[in-house]
Amino acid sequence: MRRSVAEPNEAEPAWVRRHSLPSFFINFKCSIMNNQDTHLPKDFFRQFKSKEDFQSFFSDLYKQGVEEMLKGELDEHLGYEKHSPEGHNSGNSRNGSYSKKVKTESLGDLVLNIPRDRNSEFEPQLIPKGARMSDKLEESIIGMYSRGMTTSDISRQVKEVYGVDVSEGTISNVTNRIIEHVKEWQNRPLEAVYFTVWMDGIVLKVKQNGKYISKCIYLVIGLKNDGLKEVLGMWMAETESASFWMSVLTDLKARGVEDILIACTDNLKGFTDAIKGVFPQTVTQLCVVHQIRNSCKYVVWKDRKAFCADLKNVYGAVNREAAAHALEQMELTWGTKYKHAITSWRNNWEHLTSYFEFPLEIRKIIYTTNTIENLNRGIRKYTKAKVQFPDDLAAQKAVYLAIMNIEKKWSMPIQNWGYILHQFLTIFENRCRL
Repeated sequence: MRRSVAEPNEAEPAWVRRHSLPSFFINFKCSIMNNQDTHLPKDFFRQFKSKEDFQSFFSDLYKQGVEEMLKGELDEHLGYEKHSPEGHNSGNSRNGSYSKKVKTESLGDLVLNIPRDRNSEFEPQLIPKGARMSDKLEESIIGMYSRGMTTSDISRQVKEVYGVDVSEGTISNVTNRIIEHVKEWQNRPLEAVYFTVWMDGIVLKVKQNGKYISKCIYLVIGLKNDGLKEVLGMWMAETESASFWMSVLTDLKARGVEDILIACTDNLKGFTDAIKGVFPQTVTQLCVVHQIRNSCKYVVWKDRKAFCADLKNVYGAVNREAAAHALEQMELTWGTKYKHAITSWRNNWEHLTSYFEFPLEIRKIIYTTNTIENLNRGIRKYTKAKVQFPDDLAAQKAVYLAIMNIEKKWSMPIQNWGYILHQFLTIFENRCRL
């Protein structure tokens, strides 16, 4: 004979027997726990006349279910059920409940009754103290922020998609929690050896003392012994300078970096000396593309095509000797008209031509800082909606989240890594650590 829902059943969970819930919810829950089929009655959905009625029903169902689970948590905490004689003189007891509004991604705003104990020792796990928003909704907000949306855009989007009112201040508070992750990431231990590092800075507008000024965020990408790249950190200062780069390199050394085989940089004055001051054995390669751009600044438009064609014979030579010969030919052709363009190559010749010491496969990855310039372009793509930042933390949050999104795509070693690794081991021998 089939029992009615009102009759007790020892197979039911204790919290179902103790509290009055809708019969559908009880039968549905128990059938799941007993591994029975969970088919709904044929006429069940006919009671709903609109999707709003259906949403309201499940909102109430969700609310009651969560509240009963919280009561079950409190039972576990106290060690006895409600009205049980075991609770007499136990030193702690129930103390009613308090209302709490929780924002969810699927049901909007819900007001829940959270049970409490007299000793204020109960820490609910389902709805933690201080939590006002579901984890998925927070993840959605952080995801939108990381892709360049402003706080006002996010507020409107959350309202449209989830039906939840979230103020711009709340969104800022949610994203501010990222700062702890930024600090952990910035101070994490690093590899002992990096085969190549690329270094550059990106300039952002940040508010300081009531005015927006340009600030530089220093970035370093490292190539590990498995052929994968990672961003080693970010550092902020008002201007890009060789002296600050030395402090960046010192920070890398303090975090466990013992050696850098090759460093690729732009031609900032004093940069090479800063690197040698911290990692004296490092080979420094100045960015050839930067040098070409700088040279072309001195050349008028009508001569630029011919000038660049001759310049290609220099940086595209088979070896350093052939490159030096091509530069001499350039000087004969253009030296009188564009003396400063030729002189800039002469002054930086040693570090501009370091890549000629390596095989072609290594040359391709070190002759330019395109690797980190691609990172900078990616960061600007994610931050283009944020033309100005209210403070340093806001800028660091945005850049960090952009880096996290970009690094997800760095899941494969660089092309032909096995062959390139063999070349590194042959050239640098014991300095390579696998």
